[in-house]
Amino acid sequence: MKFEIKHRYTGKLIFECDAASMKLTVIAAIKAKCDLSYSDLRGSDLRGSDLRGSNLSYSDLRDSDLRGS
Repeated sequence: MKFEIKHRYTGKLIFECDAASMKLTVIAAIKAKCDLSYSDLRGSDLRGSDLRGSNLSYSDLRDSDLRGS
């Protein structure tokens, strides 16, 4: 399934890939050294994700599950 990460204000595509979940898409974006600042990640299940080194400043993480991340 194709997942996309978009800019929270402009809707511009930041990153996309074929993955089983948004969590795996975020992990792929981090590994690709993608700047995820201002990304729209509302409602994402990111439990247990290693987010070290990622730039999520000004991102919309409302209703996202970040337990153990």
